[in-house]
Amino acid sequence: MRNLLLLPLLVAVAAMVPLAAALSADGVALLAFKTAVTDDPSGALSSWSDADADPCRWAGVTCANTSSSGPRVVGVAVAGKNLSGYVPSVLGSLALLRRLNLHGNRLSGTVPPALANATSLHSLFLYGNSLTGGLPPELCDLPRLQNLDLSDNSLTGTLPPELRRCKQLQRLMLSGNGFSGEIPAGVWPEMVSLQLLDLSDNSLTGAIPPELGKLAALAGTLNLSRNHLSGGVPPELGHLPATVTLDLRFNNLSGEIPQSGSLASQGPTAFLNNPGLCGFPLQVPCRAAPPSSSTPPPPSAAGSISGAGGSRQPIKTSLIVLISVADAAGVALIGVIVVYIYWKLRDRRGDGGGDDDDDEEGKRGLFPCPCMRADDSSDDGSDAGDDVKRNNTTTTTTTTSGGGGGEEEGQLVAIDKGFKMELDELLRSSAYVLGKGGKGIVYKVVVGNGTTPVAVRRLGGGAAAAERYKEFAAEAGAIGRVRHPNVVRLRAYYWSADEKLVVTDFVNNGNLATALRGRSGQAATLSWSVRLRIAKGAARGLAHLHECSPRRFVHGEVKPSNVLLDADYNAVLADFGLARLLTIAGCADPSSASGGGLMGCALPPYAVKPASAAADHHHRPSAYRAPEARSVGARPSQKSDVYSFGVVLLELLTGRPPEHHASPSASTSSSASFSGTTTTVSGGGGGDQAQAVPEVVRWVRQGFEDARPLSELADAAVLRDGGARKEVVAAFHVALGCVEADPERRPRMKSVAESLDKIGS
Repeated sequence: MRNLLLLPLLVAVAAMVPLAAALSADGVALLAFKTAVTDDPSGALSSWSDADADPCRWAGVTCANTSSSGPRVVGVAVAGKNLSGYVPSVLGSLALLRRLNLHGNRLSGTVPPALANATSLHSLFLYGNSLTGGLPPELCDLPRLQNLDLSDNSLTGTLPPELRRCKQLQRLMLSGNGFSGEIPAGVWPEMVSLQLLDLSDNSLTGAIPPELGKLAALAGTLNLSRNHLSGGVPPELGHLPATVTLDLRFNNLSGEIPQSGSLASQGPTAFLNNPGLCGFPLQVPCRAAPPSSSTPPPPSAAGSISGAGGSRQPIKTSLIVLISVADAAGVALIGVIVVYIYWKLRDRRGDGGGDDDDDEEGKRGLFPCPCMRADDSSDDGSDAGDDVKRNNTTTTTTTTSGGGGGEEEGQLVAIDKGFKMELDELLRSSAYVLGKGGKGIVYKVVVGNGTTPVAVRRLGGGAAAAERYKEFAAEAGAIGRVRHPNVVRLRAYYWSADEKLVVTDFVNNGNLATALRGRSGQAATLSWSVRLRIAKGAARGLAHLHECSPRRFVHGEVKPSNVLLDADYNAVLADFGLARLLTIAGCADPSSASGGGLMGCALPPYAVKPASAAADHHHRPSAYRAPEARSVGARPSQKSDVYSFGVVLLELLTGRPPEHHASPSASTSSSASFSGTTTTVSGGGGGDQAQAVPEVVRWVRQGFEDARPLSELADAAVLRDGGARKEVVAAFHVALGCVEADPERRPRMKSVAESLDKIGS
């Protein structure tokens, strides 16, 4: 009714204003939208005037020239302006409109079905308003519609079965509404292009349709959380690609979680808050169903004793207690024996023996870690056959030691059996200074015949108590047992009252920060194939730390300066575990030690920074850290590592560091200004703590929401290979999944590595 009343009003406006006759038809349609807006507190539409010949200079309007009818409107973006009013049907008359973005306002009313008349529309973003009514099935008549986001409104009703006609739709987001009823069946196999489906936070009921497992193109998230879905988890969901992140939280699902296909790789967070679900990966065992009350229980030999005459007498309670106590004592005795043997083996290893390590490595070989790919063992020629031998720990006593056997203070402890070097050789290496970090100086030392260089970091004297040596040795030993071609290997360490050293592999081609930004500020270009190789290597290394290392480590400082590059541009992660070693060693402010990727890296001369500059840099939180890891006292986690990797991957794709100030809109980039390197958003339930989002994350996400061309988002060097566009888009989706604001929605690093390995393969 509103739209019918609006047409005479437009005729009246045209009659009263002589200049309106000169305005194009597209401009008249947009003026109808301005008339439908009842409150414009920021003056976003103040430049929309009927005195213009066309609307191409109006704020938020994008035009394209056509050979026949002159400039036509192809994009309208008036988002986040707090506009009140409604969406008029006359916007459907914009025949060449491609993008309509009105999200983040206070628009009410219904979604006009007449928008289906805008046959060129491929992106419709109306989320974050107060729209009511149902989902118009007519929208699926749009032949080019790829992105439909109506989330965070007040839409109601059922999901129309006409969704099957949305064959070109790639992203369907309807979360945060009031949709009810069952998820329609027979729809999803027809949506052959769908890559992301979000139906979370509605009132949907019934079972999950098994047909959702036929969404072969799905690559992002399948989010059905916060509904009222019941029944079991369909095994057919295991047919979804391994790159899909599943979210079924906060429903009423029940039964055992199937372990078929990609379902087996989902983490426990995908199934939380479903009281009836059980089985892996939840910590809820599935119990067998109790026997029927109509069937008598079978006779139990443990519950009765047959006498000589065939009569059965129940066992006394005291006898049952005695049997239980005896069983418990037997189990406890076995546990004590196992612990005793374990500590005896550790003590023997600490006395210099190597056989126990051989045994341990051999046992680990019986259960190979699934993260270690077959082609990952080619970091050097000796890895395949000598991995067991290199795990032996040898100790070289130096003249600085006051005596005593075993691993004590004043000894150089080689974690690799083949590592041969004396302490004085390390201390004479001042001529090979590589760089100075926040904590310690890094040297390059050539071992043996001059063909095997290593990096030596001097941690300094510190103020640690002598009794912390064992803690330092245990931590260094755990770090040294991490063996992966994409992780810098700790070769040896040294501890004394006035000197503490760590010896690692030397990686001779600098780090990713230098490769991306060039030396001394000049531009540097890396091809797409090289960037993809770096991303895959870094993901594999980080996944190994998370899933397969002795302690399932958290890196804590994933950033380009900690991604080292070898001669073939293979990525090698550095500096993991260094902050912990510095803390044990008694160095003040240990977190500053992880700021430079110096551990095992060949640095250019300008990498040696003055102490004051390093101190100023340290007081700024790393732009690569996850929002939840930025607050004072927050501890990094594996999920925050995933976020940091996502920011690094976005920098690889865009060529922009996290603090780069830019706007995804070409019309507004010149006037955009930011007060800092990050965008601050309030955390949910976090009190007065703020969470900061790196600018590159906001910039890329906004660009995808506005359906900007890939050439505006990706680095020019990335798109030089014309056939790589699909691979680049797939990598963008992986990165955006990593930088989800909610840590629980981020994928595991193992899934990220698997997703990247599939790109280009």
